[in-house]
Amino acid sequence: MREAQRRELLDCVGSLHQAHEEIRGALEKKEYRLAQKMLGECQEFAVSIGNAIEKWEGEGHAAIAILESYCEILFRIYNDLESGGGNAVKIGRILIKEGRKIENSIRNEIQTRKEVVFLPYKASMWDSLESVWQAAGEDPACDAYVIPIPYYDRKPDGSLGQMHYEFDQYPEYVPVMRYDEYNFEVRQPDMIFIHNPYDDCNYVTSVHPFFYSKNLKRFTSNLVYIPYFILWDVDPDNPEAVKGIEHFCMTPGVWNADQVIVQSENMKKAYVKVLSAAMEDQGLGRAYWEAKIQGLGSPKIDKVLSTRKEALAIPMEWRRIIEKADGSWKKIIFYNTSVTALLKNGEKYLQKMQDVMKFFYEKREDAALLWRPHPLMKATIESMRPQLWDEYQKIVEQYQAEGWGIYDDTADMDRALALSDAYYGDGSSIVFLCREKGMPVMIQNVETLL
Repeated sequence: MREAQRRELLDCVGSLHQAHEEIRGALEKKEYRLAQKMLGECQEFAVSIGNAIEKWEGEGHAAIAILESYCEILFRIYNDLESGGGNAVKIGRILIKEGRKIENSIRNEIQTRKEVVFLPYKASMWDSLESVWQAAGEDPACDAYVIPIPYYDRKPDGSLGQMHYEFDQYPEYVPVMRYDEYNFEVRQPDMIFIHNPYDDCNYVTSVHPFFYSKNLKRFTSNLVYIPYFILWDVDPDNPEAVKGIEHFCMTPGVWNADQVIVQSENMKKAYVKVLSAAMEDQGLGRAYWEAKIQGLGSPKIDKVLSTRKEALAIPMEWRRIIEKADGSWKKIIFYNTSVTALLKNGEKYLQKMQDVMKFFYEKREDAALLWRPHPLMKATIESMRPQLWDEYQKIVEQYQAEGWGIYDDTADMDRALALSDAYYGDGSSIVFLCREKGMPVMIQNVETLL
């Protein structure tokens, strides 16, 4: 039985307690017909409680026997009143005693299960939820569901464009359910985990509006937001550093969630500073945000540290690029290009990319370039810099056609990190993960050609 279902039963028992008090009051006033009517209603209520328990727990549950005994006692009291007998105090004590038996049986003898739902939208960002899902799956009293949700590109005018649904791109060991096969209204999960906080505030993509955080709150008592990204850890006592993360804090997912899990205690303090200052006039001061924001760490770090190169399935076309003639491996360089840097630098950024390709082409005998563009690069260019799309696409197509480097646009970012020996590219959350892994990092400078 779900915890929510048990709470419903206990609410019903609470109504029985109230009815018992009213029956005693009616008897004290010698309103026997009213008392009999209420006894009949209590019996009907008890039968409905028993039917619910039987449906969820089976016929043999101890609470059903207690409810049957309770109904027999109600019947005897009813008949005693019919013949003009019945002591109000004595009957009141009997009803209180029997009501407590029912409540204790439901509270103590019914084992509850939690239903937890994870709602990733991009498969490449699944690592921000995976270790939490694994922990939920190991809990014998928990049913965990991974339900990938659809998302849309934004058109330049802000309207919703092409829909994407990456249902088939998750690891084989992750059982997934289609979003249209789960009835949120009926099932009311105990917890829902999300990693997209933007609702309708993202200029590049949008999850399906049904899955906006403001709507999901209708279906659960515990909406949990875990960011899909890692930030440079901040000094919460540095005003400039705190200001630099404001836009990550001020999102609908943060406002609407019941819990927000961030990567560290320092990050929690920074979030609390930003949010308490911004929302204090709405009655949401420091104490509120202290309770809501938890600095428990990021599942992305868990995933990176647990992924081993030896256990990876490496495509043959990648091996052809990585392996030297003698069978040894070249140094693998993780090249990361970010949407932020492209939006900031425009044409100059594309020139920098071409220069990087030329440099690593000349080093291809000793180093293998593994280029992994941000998963939203295409959608971002089409939505916000459409004039750059043709030239960007030419760079991608030429790189792929020449075949001397790896182009990785798969959902598995952790495979790329586990394979790589060093990082080169834009400053991003991946840099933080590389440093956690102990990988050398070099940040590219768009103003300097190699």
